[in-house]
Amino acid sequence: MAESDPRSLLRLVDILSALPASQLNALVARLGMRIDPAKRLDPPQQVARALVALPDLRDPSRLPPASVELLHRIVDARGTLVMATMPASVQPLVERGILFARAIGKGKIQLLLPTAYLVQLRSWEGEDPRGMRALLSQASFETMSAIAGHYLGRPATPPIALSFEAAWDVLGDPDGLREEIGKLSSTELRVLEGIEEFGGEVDTEELLELEREPLRLRTASGATPSRRGVGFSLERRGMLIPVHPNRHIVPTEVAQIIGATRHAEREERREQVRTFVIEGDHAPRRARFSMDPGPFAMALAFAVREPGNEVRPGIGTPKSLIAKIATRFGRDPQHVALLVALSRAVGLWEASAINSSAPPGSLAMHDLAHQLYLAWRRGGAWDEARSDPEMLRLPTEQRDSSASGVVRDLVRAALCELGEGRWIPWTSLEGYLKTDHRMAGIERLLRRWAERASLPPVTPMEVARRIVFESLPALGILDLGEEDDDEGALQIALRLTPRGRSLVVGQVPAHDTTASKFLDTHVLRLGATAKVGAVLNLFGFVDVGRAAEQLDLVVAPQTLARALSAGVDADALRQRIEAIAPLPEGLSRTLTQASVVVGRGTFAQANGFLWVDDANVRELLRTSKSTSELFVDPSPLGGLLVAPQIDLDRLVRRCRTVGVEVVLEGQVLRARTAPASKSPSGQHRRTSTTKMRAVKSE
Repeated sequence: MAESDPRSLLRLVDILSALPASQLNALVARLGMRIDPAKRLDPPQQVARALVALPDLRDPSRLPPASVELLHRIVDARGTLVMATMPASVQPLVERGILFARAIGKGKIQLLLPTAYLVQLRSWEGEDPRGMRALLSQASFETMSAIAGHYLGRPATPPIALSFEAAWDVLGDPDGLREEIGKLSSTELRVLEGIEEFGGEVDTEELLELEREPLRLRTASGATPSRRGVGFSLERRGMLIPVHPNRHIVPTEVAQIIGATRHAEREERREQVRTFVIEGDHAPRRARFSMDPGPFAMALAFAVREPGNEVRPGIGTPKSLIAKIATRFGRDPQHVALLVALSRAVGLWEASAINSSAPPGSLAMHDLAHQLYLAWRRGGAWDEARSDPEMLRLPTEQRDSSASGVVRDLVRAALCELGEGRWIPWTSLEGYLKTDHRMAGIERLLRRWAERASLPPVTPMEVARRIVFESLPALGILDLGEEDDDEGALQIALRLTPRGRSLVVGQVPAHDTTASKFLDTHVLRLGATAKVGAVLNLFGFVDVGRAAEQLDLVVAPQTLARALSAGVDADALRQRIEAIAPLPEGLSRTLTQASVVVGRGTFAQANGFLWVDDANVRELLRTSKSTSELFVDPSPLGGLLVAPQIDLDRLVRRCRTVGVEVVLEGQVLRARTAPASKSPSGQHRRTSTTKMRAVKSE
């Protein structure tokens, strides 16, 4: 596809218009579309209207799993993804007209997911359930039509996905969204800030109170906002999304922009915390230091691929498997459960992860910590407000997210004020969080969510404790320390790691350029630059060793022998290992010896073996017209191999026609006395496990 205007890069009609005529005609023929030359719409517009009506995006089960995973990664990248090579999972999407590719020079390929598809794709566990795209994908037709009409400047016409592309040019762009918020009136901004204070979610009654709307339109389901009020004005701008039956949610992207204006109000409290941390020495006597979660996430990806550990897609990870893995690696089961859920959310457990041309296979080991943190912060896979936080354990229709995402942002904002390398008492951080103006609204949201989900209510500080003491240490962001005070009470302190400091301020952590290397002949230590896909390609002929700050893989002669016995070529083994690290001399010699062929054997199936001492009798049975088909030719010396599917009665009868008797366990068998088998498998077992001797009849 040719170069196009970046502002319209993701609009479906513009992409189709940029395609060469031959490719557009091939797409039309492949999907069986009909282009009507009498219509005022040109062919790209007609094709676009037919494509957005296809059910593949609304029903992802119609697509291959690897293709669905690739779509999720492209959505994470806001609709465009640059790759060095084309993975196989692209082909089904390109054939259906869902994905488009263009060359951008220097051997790079850019994959484009049009906006008309992006807003239709169903939300998944790795996405923020309160994000703009996720809320719009489940919004009603009336809401989508109102938003599209506002940004088009005219009433939106079906198909609504095409009309919505102009709206997404603003709502999907952070700078455009910030500019649109700047255009709000003082009344609209006041209502939006009021909802953000309540935790980003209100019901209709609370919305009307914020609007100071005296008119209450009531239906069977309760109060209904006026179509001319402030709430509807925010709704048609995409700043406030209604959720059935009686909720109104501010998308995460809007809440972050609105909340940024309130930072000055909290500056005084932040300064108190900062002064207390800097002026005092809060180093504990005992500490538990967190580690980079990336190597352990890779160890989990290896463990789940082992026989007996398979997990079905879309189903929660069995607790027995989590306990088994925690025991095997000596880790906290709660930490293991968190990293399991996040690893599945970023696609490490998918079969397509071995593909080094598409995420997550194209990621380096040092990228995993950042990807796991982003998946945790989105909140679609893990929810600390639940007693069982993994969201995959629930049916799709019951995965109602709580307000724990707002608590995550509160904790993250508080941690941003901590100096790297300094310890802070938990009591100081707890006091800072309790004084936040949003705590009352968050507590109300958690209580209402617990009523909807039929769960015991949980307070914001309980969620914050789980985040600080469980989630962040597992992600390698916080170190925890303990110390007994003068009264014998346990005092807990926490400290940001250098990696955690970068993550909480929104930066990619600095990484070393350590390459993978063999510590000895058999232990391969993975470096930060190793590709995920190349590492997972080693599964089957390596064992997982130490999984701590770095991951060690054991490449022993027995693991290589296991791979060779499974049919993997020795040269292929060498290439997979050398894609990560140079082979040591001893291991290279082992592979060379394993690839040497010292002989060859020919396999022949047989039903039994007939001992015949007399060479003349053997030749008679082998060459006679009535018996030659009974035996495998050639047969070893001393007898004849009975061919498959030849039963004992038939063998006795045919041999007797040329004057040869068959002896079994010292008794001469007769055709009329040979027992009939009940099944062919039974014949095979009986004749293949007995020795028969043939004698020449006098």
